[in-house]
Amino acid sequence: MTSFFTILFIILGVNAVLMIFSLSGTGQKAKKSSTSITDSSSTKIYPIDLISSKYKKAV
Repeated sequence: MTSFFTILFIILGVNAVLMIFSLSGTGQKAKKSSTSITDSSSTKIYPIDLISSKYKKAV
């Protein structure tokens, strides 16, 4: 029983360490990407021509 809890706590500890590194990396990426989004030009959105579409709506 003690070996089960030992393995469980080791796995939980590794999971916590990986989650901390993962969350700290996303915070830095979000700061960098937010400045690049404001600097980039806006994308063009084209309307969809539904009449000439080859696909039909499912019944």
